[in-house]
Amino acid sequence: MPDQRPAIGVVIVTYRSADVIGACLASLRAIDDVALHVVVVDNASPDDTLAAIRIAVPDLKPASQAGSEGVALIEAGANGGFAAGVNLGLARLAANPALDRFWLLNPDCTVPRDTPRRLATHDPGPKGAAMIAHRVVYGDEPGRIQIDGGVIDRRTGVTHNLNQFAPAHCPAPDPAQIDFVTGASLVATRAFLERAGPMAEDYFLYYEEVDWALRRGDLPITFCEGAVVHHMAGTAIGSQRMGSVASPFSQYFKHRARAIFLRRHFPSGLIGGAAWSLAKAAQLLGQGHRAEAAALLRGFFGMAPPRAVLAALSPEARQKIGR
Repeated sequence: MPDQRPAIGVVIVTYRSADVIGACLASLRAIDDVALHVVVVDNASPDDTLAAIRIAVPDLKPASQAGSEGVALIEAGANGGFAAGVNLGLARLAANPALDRFWLLNPDCTVPRDTPRRLATHDPGPKGAAMIAHRVVYGDEPGRIQIDGGVIDRRTGVTHNLNQFAPAHCPAPDPAQIDFVTGASLVATRAFLERAGPMAEDYFLYYEEVDWALRRGDLPITFCEGAVVHHMAGTAIGSQRMGSVASPFSQYFKHRARAIFLRRHFPSGLIGGAAWSLAKAAQLLGQGHRAEAAALLRGFFGMAPPRAVLAALSPEARQKIGR
């Protein structure tokens, strides 16, 4: 008898994810009403990430079986950045013609039981969809929303999270307001992949999904109400979390990516983007965050990373960003 379960492909890119990937995979492996085709792409993690994956998935499939149901592991061999890992996983999943939806999921996310089915069966309407947004809440405070989709300030390149910090029971946003879907948990359709192509890899970290969403043409972004993902933000690279300041590593790459994004899509916003960067750096300095302020400015204005940030990069990663 043919399998009647809906199917969805899942790409998880890991880097220094040993402390979180087990919980992520356990939440997915608890799902039995959706055929999950999971590809984990490891970007040459220097920690015990690979061991943690193998412990979490005793029946782990080799890279040659990536795209089939279950969990397969691809060892990228180098850290080419987030988009490079995503593109490697998507290429394997897209080779399976039975898959029409592709879910990018951060390794520091966990998934409630009903979310995969909601995402796999969501009806986008007669126009179809490029991406399917859904609610992402803070993993350490699931009663508060991290993002319901994002919007772009074209004058500065700064992005904003819809409904951030609002209670998790608040109404969903109007999908027409959404400019992009967070890369922490993003569902893309095959129609979108065929139109937009792979993610741009030169950002290295941040803004890849923002850039990608702007290549969707007339395909809309829809919102799947009831689908929720729990996200423990900032576990690998120090991204901003509730009540914290992003690390110098995160500051450098986020604002470097913002400058690349503005030059590519909204060059008239570079002046506003520079003014915003100077004001934000001044605010960080006033709060005593000297290293974070310096990293922000060096990133936006195209300078080399601070020494501590550069030291954290592999030779392959340095080559990727031209340093």
